[in-house]
Amino acid sequence: MPHADLLFLGGVVPRGAGRGGSARPEPLQVAVVDGRIAAIDADLSAWRGPGTEVVDLAGGMLHAGFVDAHIHPIQGGLERLGCDLTSASTAAEYLEVVARHAREHPARSDVSGSEWITGGGWSMSSFPGGTPTAEALDAVVPDRPVLLFNRDHHGAWANTAALRVAGVDASTPDPPDGRIERDADGRPTGTLHEGATRLVSAFAPPTTAEDEHAALLEAQRYLHSVGVTGWQDAIVGSYFGASDTALVYAAALESGELTADVVGAMWWDRDRGIEQVRELVARRDALAARLGPAARFRLTAVKIMADGVIENGTASLLEPYLGPFGEGENPRGLAFVGGQALTDAIVALDAAGLFVHVHTIGDRAVREALDGFAAARAANGWADREATDARRHHLAHLQFVHPDDAARFAELGVTANAQAVWACHEPQMRELTLPVVGAERGAQQYPFASILHAGGVTERRDARPVLCAGSDWPVSTPDPWQAIHVAVNRRLPVDDPEFDPEPLLPHEVLTLAEALDAYTAGSSWINGRGRGDAEVTGVIEVGAVADLAATDRDPFAGPVEGIHETRCVGTWVAGRRVYERGSAS
Repeated sequence: MPHADLLFLGGVVPRGAGRGGSARPEPLQVAVVDGRIAAIDADLSAWRGPGTEVVDLAGGMLHAGFVDAHIHPIQGGLERLGCDLTSASTAAEYLEVVARHAREHPARSDVSGSEWITGGGWSMSSFPGGTPTAEALDAVVPDRPVLLFNRDHHGAWANTAALRVAGVDASTPDPPDGRIERDADGRPTGTLHEGATRLVSAFAPPTTAEDEHAALLEAQRYLHSVGVTGWQDAIVGSYFGASDTALVYAAALESGELTADVVGAMWWDRDRGIEQVRELVARRDALAARLGPAARFRLTAVKIMADGVIENGTASLLEPYLGPFGEGENPRGLAFVGGQALTDAIVALDAAGLFVHVHTIGDRAVREALDGFAAARAANGWADREATDARRHHLAHLQFVHPDDAARFAELGVTANAQAVWACHEPQMRELTLPVVGAERGAQQYPFASILHAGGVTERRDARPVLCAGSDWPVSTPDPWQAIHVAVNRRLPVDDPEFDPEPLLPHEVLTLAEALDAYTAGSSWINGRGRGDAEVTGVIEVGAVADLAATDRDPFAGPVEGIHETRCVGTWVAGRRVYERGSAS
């Protein structure tokens, strides 16, 4: 018997992950040899040798490392390193942060672009109608251009100087995929929605490769600190003029700095058609040739932004919005890629062996995406279980899903990618969403339990998960325990300033085990690291890669109202410690 490199003892282990998540954690020990789980038992003292590092869990839980199935780490890292508004929550606090950032980062004559202030993280619910004004920004920074994206990155807040540099005025038309917020005379007021953000962002200084490298490492450090060992970057490539961050990842991997296991979802240019599939395949293959097909960074997915968001009237709905959005030019929202164009893209990408990752907020976007996967299933011959399991297609967000479509995920072999931290009553929901959708549609939000339990649950869960989970950070916190808390309670923690005692559709709660399963085994599977794959993460099983995280408690032992208090105390990637609570690193 070999001696273990790592031996975890003194805690509990949820071995049921990936098989329905029904098992409660057991008091077990786990041995790791050469970066893989070598043994799991009640007593592994025989595996202890002179070189074994023993980790006492002190009553906490050892679980498979979290895999975030939809996240923007470099964007999040850039915001943490720039004008970061995420620590504030009111309009006044945001302005204080901007003013302080301007003082601490003065413009420099010898640094091109340093006069710009960029960043983001503001919440729409902090402003009347969700639309902050240039006038407010002008009061704290009147002489330098400022552009700050909101927390969901579907809108931006610009001051007058930024609008002036970009030449955006009353005569500027709205782009086809966005809208300029205007006053009664047609003059821009400072909020830009969707594609209209590019009218100003095109003039802001581009981030450099050095900026993005630093942002990636800051994001990775932060994510490891909350138990995340891998993720799917939901936009990699030329996104609205951004640079190709795949090169940043590749360089970090080759230098030994990338420790996480990452899939990059290449951006689908919605202004083009299926002619771009050949280019995406070439990018995937070129990276695999450079790094190796099993490397810890892979380009195996493609991100399609099917629609926008409810709060600005750009999510694609089956029935018209209520109020002004429903009376406007696009009463059912915007289908950025919809109908036959979406079907054609899905069929072509599936035929090319690429996994499709679709942003779907509105019920029409969800239905059209599922129709596209049904067409791919018929056209490309994946009706049998083995062929279905080879595909790792998924729909992200799923704010509105028509009840008729809940069972189609399991039927089609498409995974639901949940950002569960949004599934609660909070100001943005109460003030900006429910008034424009009404009560009936308001009762169809984030139906994770309905999707999970529709159809034959036991047979589905052995290999092909129905649910995976992610954060969409920097839109919301990347701490999985906060999202799991909402998934199980359908409301924010009691001590959250936005706490509302009324749960959002309590019949859609997940069990703690189901939510943990989605964030580990489910997300690993859509990244090509699930059961049946050459490299397996997301589960605690003999032979699996030792991507692990430890907590300060057993969250199963306390009341579900306290899940959010769970904290990560240690994280390991392939058996190597990458985070320890209290450590300077």
